[in-house]
Amino acid sequence: QVQLVESGGGLVQAGGSLRLSCAASGRTFSDYAMGWFRQAPGKERDFVAAISRSGTSTYYADSVKGRFTISRDNGKNTVYLQMNSLKLEDTAVYYCAAGLSFSTVVFGRSSRAQYDYWGTGTQVTVSS
Repeated sequence: QVQLVESGGGLVQAGGSLRLSCAASGRTFSDYAMGWFRQAPGKERDFVAAISRSGTSTYYADSVKGRFTISRDNGKNTVYLQMNSLKLEDTAVYYCAAGLSFSTVVFGRSSRAQYDYWGTGTQVTVSS
């Protein structure tokens, strides 16, 4: 089992920034590719970003490319999502996810089915 706990959400004005963190425990963190997903009210849970086990490979949804950056610190068992230039449409609950990985790349790892463990989410609200 892997336990994931997100933090760092909150209320921010459009154009502002937030950094989300996800602390993992329970298994060897570096065995897992990590991802961020988000779910707005009444919508599906959508892929945001993914990062490989070592952190050398990343993959982003087109909607956040150039604005969001995913990173990880395997020494701290933590994955981050730096969100800049936030827009109203970024408002959602953001979820961290872990998927056992034997690959060095995460290109295309955007399906919820590719992740085995999920956090409970942190709310991000962008206001005008």
